[in-house]
Amino acid sequence: MGAYGRKTGIVLCGLTSLSLLGCATAQPLPKPVANSTVSKVSDDQRAPAVVPVSGWRPTSQKSSPAESTAIEQTAGSKNGPQQAPSELPASIAEKDVRLIKQELRQGSLPAISQDSASAVNSSAYEIDLASVMAMSNANHPLVAFMQWRVREAEAQTVRAEMLWLPSLRAGVNFNKHEGRIQDVAGNIINTSRGSLYAGAGASAVGAGSPAVPGVFASFHLTDALHQPEIAEQERCARQFAATATEQEAWLQAGLGYIELIRAHQERAIASDVVAQLEELERITGDYARTGQGLKSDHERAQAELAIRRNDVLRAGEGVQVAAARLAQQVRLDPTVELLPRESVMQPLSLSAISSSPQQLVADALANRPEASESRHLVSQAVTRLEREKSAPWLPSLLLGMSYGGLTGGLGGDFRNSGGRFDGDVAAFWEVRQLGLGEKAARDEANARIEQAKWREISTLDRIAREVVEATAQVESRRQQIAQAETAIAAGQRSYQHNRERILNAQGLPIETLQAIQALGQARREYLRCVADYNAAQLTQLRALGWPTGKLL
Repeated sequence: MGAYGRKTGIVLCGLTSLSLLGCATAQPLPKPVANSTVSKVSDDQRAPAVVPVSGWRPTSQKSSPAESTAIEQTAGSKNGPQQAPSELPASIAEKDVRLIKQELRQGSLPAISQDSASAVNSSAYEIDLASVMAMSNANHPLVAFMQWRVREAEAQTVRAEMLWLPSLRAGVNFNKHEGRIQDVAGNIINTSRGSLYAGAGASAVGAGSPAVPGVFASFHLTDALHQPEIAEQERCARQFAATATEQEAWLQAGLGYIELIRAHQERAIASDVVAQLEELERITGDYARTGQGLKSDHERAQAELAIRRNDVLRAGEGVQVAAARLAQQVRLDPTVELLPRESVMQPLSLSAISSSPQQLVADALANRPEASESRHLVSQAVTRLEREKSAPWLPSLLLGMSYGGLTGGLGGDFRNSGGRFDGDVAAFWEVRQLGLGEKAARDEANARIEQAKWREISTLDRIAREVVEATAQVESRRQQIAQAETAIAAGQRSYQHNRERILNAQGLPIETLQAIQALGQARREYLRCVADYNAAQLTQLRALGWPTGKLL
């Protein structure tokens, strides 16, 4: 238990001092120890063992003054003997909540023991909040997927901008005909001919232009005008979607790290409670064997101890589960033990926001990448409608040019050779399906605009709700921390009152069980409030679009 359990002792009329449950001046939460178990508690956490004293008597018998002095002197701290108090110290009785708060902020959750953790697992990996959030951005598969979607959209934008440029083709073709054929005048004749073409283009047969032009362009003019803007809007939307994914990865990694620290501290609290209950079980057993206490009290302590040992096992499971989930988030080996580098879990100051809720909502709507993504999708849908409206009025363009060497003649004579050039340019207008297709295309584009608008409205409503919700959680949980600190102070005072009654032979040790339970519950509540408060701050930063522009 460290300083928490060594600062006070309990004199029980013949037993030496027993560090039973801790004291009111101790830190309110125990020291987390990696891989702590039920059966093994580190030396810093273990309460002093019961040391038999000669002349031990049941409570009903009085010890001699010399024996009492010897017993009281054994109740000192590790720095030297101290006299066991016969009443509550004035410093504790007068201590108010403000002083308790000061102690909590200085060391509410003791540092995780790195030495003991590394002794258990030499491959343990130290992490902190900033490194975890940075790794989530660099290693997260979904973040990488969204970044490649942006690259895809960039390529599509370049292709759309180059739509009006022609393509280049080169090839060769051979043609041979034997027998009847129809000439241009319509006469059927018998002939034998052959030809060979090579150059820009291919399939140059007879008098017509090559079927495969060497320089070729075919596009709708309205696509050349509007498709680049459509592709650019898509690229911008995907870029903001990728940013949103990155920010969500930051949040989930941060929340995972907070859960990892919470799990370590839960295990530490459970281990400390087990150590306290082991002492209580031993003392109630001594009382039952001497007839000064009830056997049922001893059995009650045993039952409570067994239940709390399960808490340690359950907390150990929580540590492993939290570490595995965090490892998945940042793509680390889940079999490697993750150790928080932060020494304690304390209330963080990630956001100092004093604006009104209305201003926060307005800022979030301006900063959140999801809002920008929705706006670009609406703009894209509007551009698509403009494209459909102008399609019947703008022509499609065809351009074909070819140049190459052609040789051939009648029969198998290929001595007649020379160059050949062909060029074709065409423009045509199209009204799809007698105009009904045009109307259907415009209606479809207009429906997409409405879908994008309503999706944007839904996104804006969600952002506003997230901001108000996160802001309320931050404020409420900040106040909950103050109440939890008050509960710890009350639990410590309750334990001191019960301790004084036992020291004055006015009660049985089992009466301290409720004080142990209340103090343990208060410490867990404080841990929950701090963890929830830190998580709420991260959630608020995410809801505001990380206005600082940094991870932390």
